[in-house]
Amino acid sequence: MPAVSINHIIKTYGTKKQKVTALDDISFNVEKGELFGIIGPDGAGKTSLFRILTTLLLADSGTATVDGFDVVKDFASIRNRVGYMPGRFSLYQDLTVEENLEFFATIFKTSIEKNYELIKDIYVQIEPFKNRRAGKLSGGMKQKLALSCALIHSPTVLFLDEPTTGVDAVSRKEFWEMLRGLKAKGITILVSTPYMDEAGLCDRVALLQKGKILSINTPSGVVGEFKQPLMAVKSANMLPLLRELQQLDIVTDAYPFGEYHHAVMKNEEAAEELKKRINDTTNKDLVIKRTEANIEDCFISLMKNV
Repeated sequence: MPAVSINHIIKTYGTKKQKVTALDDISFNVEKGELFGIIGPDGAGKTSLFRILTTLLLADSGTATVDGFDVVKDFASIRNRVGYMPGRFSLYQDLTVEENLEFFATIFKTSIEKNYELIKDIYVQIEPFKNRRAGKLSGGMKQKLALSCALIHSPTVLFLDEPTTGVDAVSRKEFWEMLRGLKAKGITILVSTPYMDEAGLCDRVALLQKGKILSINTPSGVVGEFKQPLMAVKSANMLPLLRELQQLDIVTDAYPFGEYHHAVMKNEEAAEELKKRINDTTNKDLVIKRTEANIEDCFISLMKNV
């Protein structure tokens, strides 16, 4: 039995005259012990999905189960079995680190001591500040406290809604190391993120855009679906270069990508021809080279077809 099962979930907001579809017939399963990523930009539907799965929001139609419990009929059982960390820091800012943790332990009729081994690797990093008010913590420390509170009752499934948004690169790396440690303990983890580079840290990912699933696969499987040749191009005049690439009939798509522009070619012959078609007289310091697609290239390609 999957840890999470989602079947034809639809969620809309607004009125009949001005309706917004947040989730459009979403279906997928997450296996027990899996680290599953929901990847998509703001407004893709990630938070709506997590709120439905944690029994905080009702879907318009469709069904979903968490650990075999229905999200509507068995909401009380689910709330005792899942940990939820919303995207916005939602702990009590006037309480200290220790007081927040004790409060959430009491709600779930447990104690810090009983489940300390589960949160130990995370909590020891903020324990020196246990008497500091939560509102005075740095972004990275707030996330560690929120994760500790989500774990204090030893959940079987953990939902993390954009946990690394707004924190520094070092804290992001530390957070994902903590998630790998929790996965090793057998906890099923669903994490949403707008950061494409974090997709590669998941066992499987679902690419979500405008409430629709674009692809569900392993990170390498998503990249493997990108079949067209991809070229990286740069020059001293990047904006005119981008316009020139977008006008070429041998290029199916071109977009900025870091210090380069990525050009998706029609076929192998087009890739070879590109050097001949780009004007190196007007494009000073021109560089054209073959490159490999990554998750972001795949997402851009899939998004064009929505």
